[in-house]
Amino acid sequence: MTLILAALLVLMAYVVYGLIGFGASIVGIPLLAQIIPLKLAVPLMLIMDLVSGFFMGMRNKKDVDRKELRVLLAWMAVGMIIGVTLLVNAPEAILLVLLGAFALSQSGKNLLLKPNLKPISAAWGGVYCTVGGIFTSLYGTGGPIYVVYLSRKIHEEAKRRATMATLIFLSGFARLALFLIAGIMLQADLLIFALAALPMSLLGTYAGSRLRKRLSLVRMTQVVWLVVGLAGLLLLARNIPKLESLF
Repeated sequence: MTLILAALLVLMAYVVYGLIGFGASIVGIPLLAQIIPLKLAVPLMLIMDLVSGFFMGMRNKKDVDRKELRVLLAWMAVGMIIGVTLLVNAPEAILLVLLGAFALSQSGKNLLLKPNLKPISAAWGGVYCTVGGIFTSLYGTGGPIYVVYLSRKIHEEAKRRATMATLIFLSGFARLALFLIAGIMLQADLLIFALAALPMSLLGTYAGSRLRKRLSLVRMTQVVWLVVGLAGLLLLARNIPKLESLF
C-alpha cells in the first residue's frame, strides 16, 4: 500500500511539473515524507528529476539561456555541498521541520503576495543560487528559489522554462554524484520504489504538458501552492513535538 501511494504522489507531483515547468519536488517531497523516510524520498525524487528533466528540458535546449545557466550552476554547487552534509548528519526531525517551514513559507508567499518581476542585479545570483543549492541537496526543492531569480532575469517564458528544466536535469547529476559518495543512493528499498514511480513520473509530465493548454495556469498554480502549504503544516504538526527529545 505504501508503494502504491508513493507512486500516486509522484504522479501528482509530475503533473504539476508538466503544468508549470518546476515544482515536482516542492509538491512531492513534503507529501512523500508523510509516508516514507526523508532519506528515501529525496533520492527517489532525484531519479524522477533526472528522467523527467531530460524529457522536458533537453528537447528544448535551443531555448536555454546558457549565460544565466553558468551563473546558477557555479553558485549552486557551493550550496549543494552544504546541503548534502546536512542531509547526512542532521537529525531527520530537524530537517522535516525545516522542510515544513519552507513549504509553508513558499505557499504563503505565492498565494498572498504578487510576484516581483522588476529586473534584478546579477550579483543576487550568488545569494539565490547558494540558498537554492542547499535546498536542492536537502529536498530537491530549490526550484522555487531559482524561479524567483530567473523570473526577474529572463522574461521569455519558453527560455525561462527551458533554462529551469535544464538546470534541474544538470543539478540532478551533481546531486547523484554527491549522494553516491554519501551512500544515500545505496538504500535497499530505493530501486523498488523507483521502478514503481518512474512510469508515473513520465505519465505525469506528459499529462501536465497536455493539460497546460486546456486549464487556467493561474488557478492551477494556486491549487498547487495550497497543497504545498497543507503538506508543510502536516510536517510541522508531526515533527515539532519530536524536537523536544533532541534538546
